Amino acid sequence: MKAPVALFFSVVCTTCACGATIGEQYVGAKYVNNPLGEGCLPDADPLMRLDAFDCTTFVETALADTDLNKLTKIRYKDGVVDFVNRNHFVETDWLPNNSDILTDVTRKYGTTATRDVRIDRANWLKKNYDIDDDTPVQTVHLKYIPYSVLGKIHTTEPLVVLFIGDKYKDTDTLGTDLAVMHMGFLLPDGTLRHASSDRGQIVDVNFYDYVAKRKKSPNNLGIMLLEPRK
Repeated sequence: MKAPVALFFSVVCTTCACGATIGEQYVGAKYVNNPLGEGCLPDADPLMRLDAFDCTTFVETALADTDLNKLTKIRYKDGVVDFVNRNHFVETDWLPNNSDILTDVTRKYGTTATRDVRIDRANWLKKNYDIDDDTPVQTVHLKYIPYSVLGKIHTTEPLVVLFIGDKYKDTDTLGTDLAVMHMGFLLPDGTLRHASSDRGQIVDVNFYDYVAKRKKSPNNLGIMLLEPRK
């Protein structure tokens, strides 16, 4: 029997999710790893909540402007709510399934390199959830701007920024490779608005200071940039 879906609303939003205001109402909300689910097993977390986020659910909720129907379409292929149908992998699910609302503009902002990532969805589902799935292994070629050649980003609108890493260190444990290690919003004034696990909340920080820190960390390669469609 399915558990009831709980919705957590701690903030009333009257601000349009556009310009420098995107996600602004959530600044200070707590960081919680994997706060959303389907309201039933194998992930009994709620479909939507506004009091806690991880990096992906923060970006998704801000893009949806607190609209559950929009959020569902962002999080699930064709908007069909089901654990297996969820856009679990940014590389092979989230990016292509949201190409109607997000445009990859990485090449517009710098010279790119390629990160080849091999997503084994079936192995991940079996290893972590004992779910059988026949999805073949997918290899995608992500274009990113290496930190070594990244300059100032001049934009008049907020961009979704994806932070790309080298071969995932825990591939064997997880069951698949991963390339997208983090995400947030790059605002026109150079602010990075993101869900920070280190700070335990949604924060605004200087994007270039943040990049300088990631650049020094092992396995960090560079960034992808996505432009929300109007």
